[in-house]
Amino acid sequence: MRSFDTLGGHNLYDLPMNELVGLLVDEFGQRYSRLLGINLDGGKDEEIFKWFLAFILFGAPINEASVIKTFNFSRRRDVLTPGEILETGWDDLVRILDEGAYTRYDFKTSDKLLEIMRNLNSEYKGSLNALQGRSEDTRDLEKRLKDLGKGVGDVTVGIFLRELRDIWEKADPAPTPLVILAAENLGIIKGEKARKVLQELRIFWQENGPPEGSFIEFETALLRVGKDFCRKNRCEKCLLKPRCPSS
Repeated sequence: MRSFDTLGGHNLYDLPMNELVGLLVDEFGQRYSRLLGINLDGGKDEEIFKWFLAFILFGAPINEASVIKTFNFSRRRDVLTPGEILETGWDDLVRILDEGAYTRYDFKTSDKLLEIMRNLNSEYKGSLNALQGRSEDTRDLEKRLKDLGKGVGDVTVGIFLRELRDIWEKADPAPTPLVILAAENLGIIKGEKARKVLQELRIFWQENGPPEGSFIEFETALLRVGKDFCRKNRCEKCLLKPRCPSS
């Protein structure tokens, strides 16, 4: 087992900030879309929709492993487009969700999925690229996504758009509360409004991020640290404890 004062075999007490950030990204920064085998790089509608489906699943208060399991059930059953979800119907959607350990949220999530798919089809012909293209700016894009159905809130929209920052021109969400929590605890930012936090995080990344990394991965790493350690007060288990002012 690694000592809490090392990460990747390096002593965190003496590590320069840019190297520390690089290790943070290596350890925690894997994008959720890539973890699910989704390739967003080309901006293809079908791949963006897969990520959209995953982000809806991430919207439930359920662990990451269950989301991955449920998404993979949907993949194996070829339920990965708006039309396929609507054709599958409520009963079979519930079964897929139950197989993925969504038993507490199966009915609610099935209702949400069907409502969102109907609205996406009727308003944008099932195309999320079309939704983005018709959006006037970042705020309008976020509003259009939330208007697709009940239960699509700021946090889930932020999760979805974060990984599209390099794909969609208008995808520029404010950091989610868990990203802000981790950044505050690590002394990267000082508690400010979310929009200002985004600017501060970008400046910090430009000054300290490794050339081969990406801001999206940095933000994802902060999210995981916030979710798995800061929120749960698991400072003793956190690999970043030696460099965390809050610990």
